[in-house]
Amino acid sequence: MGQNVFFQLNHPVRYVRLVAAIVAIDDLGPRYTLLTMDDGSGATIEVKITRLDTAKSASSTSLLDTEVENVKVRAQLGVFDVLVDGKILDIGTVIKARCTLGSFRGVRQLELKRVALVHTTDEEARAWADLADFKQDVLSKPWVLTSAELKNLEDEVNGERRKLRERVRRRQEYEAKKAEKRRRHEERVEKRRRKEEEKITKGASDR
Repeated sequence: MGQNVFFQLNHPVRYVRLVAAIVAIDDLGPRYTLLTMDDGSGATIEVKITRLDTAKSASSTSLLDTEVENVKVRAQLGVFDVLVDGKILDIGTVIKARCTLGSFRGVRQLELKRVALVHTTDEEARAWADLADFKQDVLSKPWVLTSAELKNLEDEVNGERRKLRERVRRRQEYEAKKAEKRRRHEERVEKRRRKEEEKITKGASDR
């Protein structure tokens, strides 16, 4: 794992698709909202929603924007709601979510990026079938590069290294020319200064 990238049979995984029911909704102050999700796997997982405008007062009656376009939060005295496409989420609501991976205090956590409501059991069943197909067809098969793919990647990396070396060489040449130009300018200035000094000295001695 690195930079919130996890691996499944060598597949680099940055995003997770989730079809699950909400079992808890928590208001974590002015910045975050936490949905606890149960997908029937035997363990729950937390999905974090990040609010954009934290400066609005808790007494404001307006909806607060989040990083997810169709998700709003209403947070005021005695009232707290999370809305998806204008519909208030409740315990038991089933959603389809696309999230990035992360962790908080050693506990795996997801951060919401896209979400849609699941309205019927048929829709939920189709969503589960899509996830099962993706797991079987993609994630269950180890990701292995062929020799040709590996060579292409190596060529690409070597090409980038050559470009970088060329940029460094050009920069060094530029800096060297700039330093040489500055040195010549300083020599000319010093030469003129000496001539002026000689004139002044000569003029003083002639008096």
